[in-house]
Parts: sequence; C-alpha cells; structure tokens
Amino acid sequence: MLKFKFLLWLFAQLLQRKIRSDADCARYVGAKKLTFQIRTASGAGRTYLIERGTVRSTAGLSEKPNFTLSFSSAAKGFEILSAKDAQPAFLRGVGSQDLAISGDFREVLWFQGLTAFLQPPRVIAPWDRSPF
Repeated sequence: MLKFKFLLWLFAQLLQRKIRSDADCARYVGAKKLTFQIRTASGAGRTYLIERGTVRSTAGLSEKPNFTLSFSSAAKGFEILSAKDAQPAFLRGVGSQDLAISGDFREVLWFQGLTAFLQPPRVIAPWDRSPF
C-alpha cells in the first residue's frame, strides 16, 4: 500500500516537472481544467487537479472528479502504473477487471496523451532510419 501511495504522489511531481521542462507538454496541458482521481477499491487514493498549466494533487478523494481510475488493489495499481509498457498494461488491467474506469472517457483519452509525455523517448537504431 505504501508503494502505491508513494507512486501516486510521485506521479504529480513527475508531471509538474515535465510541464516545466517540455514546451510541447506545457502546450498540451495549456488551459485545460480537469479533476481526476486514482484510487483502490478499498478507498485509498489521490485526487489530481490540472488547471492553468499546473498539476496539483491532494491525498484523499474528490466529490466530483471528471474521471476515476479505480484499481482492485494497491498491488495491482502499482503493477499497472509502473509497467514499462503503459498503454498495453492499462488495457490488460481493464480486460482483467483489475482496473475500472468511470467518468468522461474523452478526458481519459486526453489523460492517456498526457502520460505519453512521461514515457522515455524511443531510440531508433541508425539502420532503421534509412529509407532502404
């Protein structure tokens, strides 16, 4: 449980750092106003507020989030959120019902685009750059 809570706290810090250091990410967030929460089925979680190009997070849950990512357990949440292959891990979690998504799915898709900024850049081998 502690690793999951630490990961949720760290997530907000990483997003805020990326927004400050990456102009594309800052433009993506721009004037977006969004409240979402990531939680477990038992009720432990964190609420995130994206507003005016900043990310803030608070412990606990919000009354009216735009969407909620709810994991079956803290261990499953940590496993899915810290996976190297983020999007396939999310899809596997939804398929196995370890992850339930509720709320506005357009905002969930926007959020998936935001998390793509946190992925390390793909390294393309020199021989793959050639058109031949």
